[in-house]
Amino acid sequence: MEHHHCTDPSHHVDDAGSFIAAVQRACTQRGLRLTPIREHVLALIAAAGQPIKAYDLLDLVRDGDGPGAAAPPTIYRALDFLLANGFIHKLESVNAFVACHHPNSAQHSVPFLICSRCHSAVELEDRGIVDLLDSKARELGFSPQAQTLEVHGLCAACSAKQ
Repeated sequence: MEHHHCTDPSHHVDDAGSFIAAVQRACTQRGLRLTPIREHVLALIAAAGQPIKAYDLLDLVRDGDGPGAAAPPTIYRALDFLLANGFIHKLESVNAFVACHHPNSAQHSVPFLICSRCHSAVELEDRGIVDLLDSKARELGFSPQAQTLEVHGLCAACSAKQ
């Protein structure tokens, strides 16, 4: 079985500090500017440990001592930059953001498993699912431009509590 670069352990970052450092390196390598407000928003998302909404980020920026003005457009511009460069994902069904566990790769599609009870979100790192959806769409003459696959249910920990 061929592994996609997103599932390669060397591209996978689990802790917030290492995640920020990986994004900083990726920005340097790609010639991108990680401004203080972008980095601050990224750090808040990484530290959240679960999906976080834009207005919750706004509240955290206003309440904290981080850089930048705390106006909604400022937060949304930072989120747009982070999304466009593959550093975070947007969970459409819950309108929230999560850190991408492999910030060294380009923007990519990845299915998510979202717990309805504890609100955790797990990147399902299975390139086969993404490829299958793409292939099936193309068989029907559809030209996919973006994929969002979010599966809601209970995570293993919440399932065990029932």
